[in-house]
Amino acid sequence: MSEEEPIAIPVTDIFDLHTIAPRDVAVAVEAYLEEAHRLGFTAPRIIHGRGIGVQREIVRSTLRRTPYVLDFRDAPAEAGGWGATIVTLARP
Repeated sequence: MSEEEPIAIPVTDIFDLHTIAPRDVAVAVEAYLEEAHRLGFTAPRIIHGRGIGVQREIVRSTLRRTPYVLDFRDAPAEAGGWGATIVTLARP
């Protein structure tokens, strides 16, 4: 594989933002949502962590302006509670 070829990263229904730099969170979430929607996921979970809520607000701001997001809410306690967001996506 040459250095110029993109690396395929599998997309699942869980997206953990802990490895994403804060400045890249909005762009990463937008790209993830687009691909999750294209793949037909209807209830992905975005893990943003608890912290002071900065990443959570970036995620939710992105969700509010995404047309195929029908709803979002805190994950249940066993799935991260307020450190993760469950998203309801429209079917493609």
